[in-house]
Amino acid sequence: MICSVRTLGISGIQGSAVTAECYISQGLPGFDIVGLPDAAGKEARDRVRAAAKSSGLSFPVSRITVNLAPASQKKAGTHYDLPILLSILAASGSVRRPKSTSAFLGELSLDGTIRPISGVLPMALAAKREGIQALFVPAENAPEATLARGPAVYPIHTVAQLAAGLNGETTLEEEPLWVPSREDTVMPDFKDVLGQENVKRALEVAAAGSHNVLLIGPPGSGKSMLSKRLPSILPDMTWEESLEVSQVYSVMGMLTPRNPLVTQRPFRSPHHTVSNAGLAGGGSNPRPGEISLAHKGVLFLDEMPEFRKDTLDLMRQPLEDGKVTISRVSGAVTYPAEFMLVCAMNPCKCGWYGHPSGRCTCSPQQVEQYMQRISGPLLDRIDLHVNVPSVEYEAMRRKSKPESSAQVKERVDAARAIQSRRFEGTGIPCNAQMTPPMVGRFCELDSRCDALMKAAFERMGLTARSHDRVLRVARTIADLDGAEHIGVEHLSEAIQYRNTDILKG
Repeated sequence: MICSVRTLGISGIQGSAVTAECYISQGLPGFDIVGLPDAAGKEARDRVRAAAKSSGLSFPVSRITVNLAPASQKKAGTHYDLPILLSILAASGSVRRPKSTSAFLGELSLDGTIRPISGVLPMALAAKREGIQALFVPAENAPEATLARGPAVYPIHTVAQLAAGLNGETTLEEEPLWVPSREDTVMPDFKDVLGQENVKRALEVAAAGSHNVLLIGPPGSGKSMLSKRLPSILPDMTWEESLEVSQVYSVMGMLTPRNPLVTQRPFRSPHHTVSNAGLAGGGSNPRPGEISLAHKGVLFLDEMPEFRKDTLDLMRQPLEDGKVTISRVSGAVTYPAEFMLVCAMNPCKCGWYGHPSGRCTCSPQQVEQYMQRISGPLLDRIDLHVNVPSVEYEAMRRKSKPESSAQVKERVDAARAIQSRRFEGTGIPCNAQMTPPMVGRFCELDSRCDALMKAAFERMGLTARSHDRVLRVARTIADLDGAEHIGVEHLSEAIQYRNTDILKG
């Protein structure tokens, strides 16, 4: 007999429709799974047989062929276990045939319990697009599946429970829609940072327009401390942004039943030994990398020159396009990668070049070699180059309290609100993502600003890209001031963020 059970697959972070087709025929007993399954899919034969017998269900002793359609699409993962078993049991008459509007996901253990899987959220969203009305998933994944706000979600604990529900012996309870609870998460606050007002200002500008930042200074000057507090002043995530980021984390298996939705902007800080695939994504079965895990958030690279140069250069295209495409022989997948790049580095190998103490032991050639570890094209894509001097003693003993993150965030939110109104209907969320035509329209300069920009362009040797990035930063500074047009003071501040002498070695 033949029976088909609907399920779902995943490619990148996009779900797709898959059907498990079972054909039971006479002949020597055998069990084959076709349709391009990976090694985990082929091993489902043993898990399926053991789970059925452990659940007290009869498993046919016949020739069994299961096809995962479409057969031209590669299938990866263990979530095909449950639909494979269900198609066999339905074909043999052990359970009623599921409705064509139902889909099933889940990994089987040998005792018949159903284990949680990864990638449920994008597959639930695909089920919504495919018109599926009932989605049966592992109990631990049920809250995550409800985020799709589409099909009714039924949590399944065991194979026996599912079989009894399909046969009408018991009633399966629908999972209620998961609603995020308000939790006051304590984040690192700018009020803990003494001094460094110029750096705080630069990070405020970066947060207001989602600009990339490079912090350069000696050890102990507070580069990492300041960077880790940047998420505390970023705007709150919208529902659409949370859902988009959560899909990436779902594929990586990083969501929990208690918190199936990412509600705070990610802050990723990979070690400098990270591989190319670890940063940009990849592998035999491509998976997202750190730049995709930082989507809609912050990617912090501490000790930037210690990263491999070819690894850093992998970010050049994602910084421009907001996505990364991984191409393999079996196909290509695209992951989102809209992130703020925040980098920290010492001015030289020993870390003390330019320090008033004069303790730097590096020669000019060594300083230049250290700086050359970062390519010019990558530096050109970083909007703000900020010197972070050593903290003065007086600042450490200052009794007045620094400004808190909440106070800074109010100004950032006000600037982002201006940008939202400006770019309404364009799909552009902030100044950093303005297209060249938008730069020409929204960053017009008067005669004084034009003369200043021309002088800076010629004196500093700016490229066309850095010219536009200076204007985007100036537009953000004007938004923080609530100004309709870019003024000389806004443009001057934007230019100074490109004029870090230490970058010249």
